[in-house]
Amino acid sequence: MTDLRSWGRRVALLGLLLACAALFGACSRAEVHRQEAYVFGTRVDVSVYGSDPAEARRAMDAVLREFDRLHAAYHAWKPSELTRLNEALARGETVEVSEELAMLLRDAQAMAATGGELFDPALGRLVALWGFHTDEFVPVQPEPEALQALLDARPRMADLSIVGRQVSSRNPMVQIDLGGYAKGYALERAAAILREKGSTNALVNIGGNVIALGAKGDQPWRIGIQHPREPRPLATMPLYDGEAIGTSGDYQRYFESGGERFSHLLDPRTGYPARGTQALTVLITGREHAGTLSDGPSKPAFIAGDAWREYTRRYGIDHALRVAADGRVEVTRALRARLQWVPGSQADLVVD
Repeated sequence: MTDLRSWGRRVALLGLLLACAALFGACSRAEVHRQEAYVFGTRVDVSVYGSDPAEARRAMDAVLREFDRLHAAYHAWKPSELTRLNEALARGETVEVSEELAMLLRDAQAMAATGGELFDPALGRLVALWGFHTDEFVPVQPEPEALQALLDARPRMADLSIVGRQVSSRNPMVQIDLGGYAKGYALERAAAILREKGSTNALVNIGGNVIALGAKGDQPWRIGIQHPREPRPLATMPLYDGEAIGTSGDYQRYFESGGERFSHLLDPRTGYPARGTQALTVLITGREHAGTLSDGPSKPAFIAGDAWREYTRRYGIDHALRVAADGRVEVTRALRARLQWVPGSQADLVVD
């Protein structure tokens, strides 16, 4: 009888242990935790894959706080360190900026030079002329005289002198707008913060600029490439650890007038919105500064139209896709190997 009672107790204890293990497993099951916000004039989505919701939430909160800081510090038209710099440059003054802003300006200057200045953050006055420096967007077309005067002045990042933290410009018409660069840098900061907080499996999406860390369990993160004229993706693809992707499109910020579409992607050669492309996507494989490279380099390629591949090569980018103004889809051979086309979509031209 004693042995039977002892055996029964052991069975009960084993059942209790199994129940506890099952409960613990349920509590620690890994899943995707998400937070959304609206920053940089676009929707931001931070996803963390892990088993600790509190840890994931702390990491995501830290990322969103950093995005708020960057948005406030480098806003192009509301009072910020950047607007104070622009005001000083317009007066012909030299100003001391933060170490971070000096670094951003040097990097943006080099990026503009690599792209033949087709995309140049010094063109803030041109962006403002087209009415894109406002939260409540009102479509406007610049007066021809004002537009020509700005083209004649030719403000560009090469006009800046950056010595340590001292910044000056030989051209008072330079006005810095980091809108086409800052999302990439924000991805870099997000990745660094997530890693510091122990979240090594995450996906950060800032209005179509995306960076991946780790994976989603035993599967890579998967993202879609937006169709520029329809509410669906053109294709989907895996995004691996340390990779980033970004798209410049005429569907993201634009207005229509007289049956024409005017986007915020401006051609510095004409002063008008670029016409030859609907969307240009670049994939940056795992490398240093992948996040930053997902943003700025897509702009010169977008503006270049049919010469887009020359400009992606300038940045060492082999994975790229372009939707031309007539809807043709052109893709590099390297990126095509990654894509899973959505029914009804395919490449019209594959290039090396």
